[in-house]
Amino acid sequence: MRINERRSLWRRLRPYFTVFDGPLALIIILLLSTGLVTLYSAGIGIPGKVEDQLRNIVMSFLVMWMVANISPQTMMRIAVPVYIVAVLLLVAVALFGTIKLGARRWLHVGIDIQPSEFMKIAMPLMLAWFFQQRAGQLRWHSYAIAAVLLAIPVGLIAKQPDLGTALLVVAAGFSVIFLAGLSWKALAGLAVAVGASLPVVWSVLHDYQRERVMTLIDPTSDPLGKGFHIIQSTIAVGSGGITGKGWTHGTQAHLEFIPERTTDFIFAVFSEEFGLAGNLVLMLLYLLLIGRGLMIAGNAPNFFTRLLAGAITMIYFTYAFVNMGMVSGILPVVGVPLPFMSYGGTALLTLGLGAGILMSIQRHRKLVQT
Repeated sequence: MRINERRSLWRRLRPYFTVFDGPLALIIILLLSTGLVTLYSAGIGIPGKVEDQLRNIVMSFLVMWMVANISPQTMMRIAVPVYIVAVLLLVAVALFGTIKLGARRWLHVGIDIQPSEFMKIAMPLMLAWFFQQRAGQLRWHSYAIAAVLLAIPVGLIAKQPDLGTALLVVAAGFSVIFLAGLSWKALAGLAVAVGASLPVVWSVLHDYQRERVMTLIDPTSDPLGKGFHIIQSTIAVGSGGITGKGWTHGTQAHLEFIPERTTDFIFAVFSEEFGLAGNLVLMLLYLLLIGRGLMIAGNAPNFFTRLLAGAITMIYFTYAFVNMGMVSGILPVVGVPLPFMSYGGTALLTLGLGAGILMSIQRHRKLVQT
């Protein structure tokens, strides 16, 4: 007698709903929860911020889940089309983009989108594919071609102008190039070349970008103008002391001395209310996030997935390092959000997309042929 065993619907669908990497998902949830608590305090008097961020989080997790279900082989196949589309969108922004606050960064397609955000993922995806095709036979010209592939979108983004996003795309692309095996001699030569080119770079910077650098050196030269952001954020960070002033009791934030306190400067609000102790916990969470990403990269089965996972992890590091440095007054103000903490939809979707890629690599590590 034949027994026809049919799997239940749940057993067939279960693999699609158990794609989240436990440790990575837990760290992200803790960061998001910390961000919501801080956003509630920072957004007092600004109705709808927490509700909007909850919606953004739901969308981010949906994107994370969708991407985690995509195999690395599929990512490899779509890498080139994704990069080409992202570059074309940047060209469209340069030609037809919407201008806001003096910058042409958005493209109106029913709603305003910021194509430069997509390049943070498209860039490492493209370069990881590029080096995978040349694995075992990398020469100096391979790195030169990769540098050109990186320079095209960075130039388009810098022209908008959007120095913060350009910096993040450079970090993402350079991470792939470095992890692909760029020699230390080449790195030393690159450092010398960058140093020699600084006068040229300074000459092509916009006036407001130069002012940000000069303000970093001496913010007191214009305390009520260009130096206001840095002065007020450093006061908030320092006034938190060891244990902070307590949740919702931050004076700098609630008296509206901290600009952009729900987005780029949310770290200043957190520091004032939770102090050094809170900052140490927050930095520990980011170290765990970066450590988990590097672990996934180390266990990745082939060159493509190792480079991609490593680059996404470095994106998270760059986000956190630049934002904290900017708020603390050791780096210029460049408009980089604090990952999984700052209010915002597009950046959170990009971060969720990156986390989904990491989860896909971890999930398919035994299925991808090396």
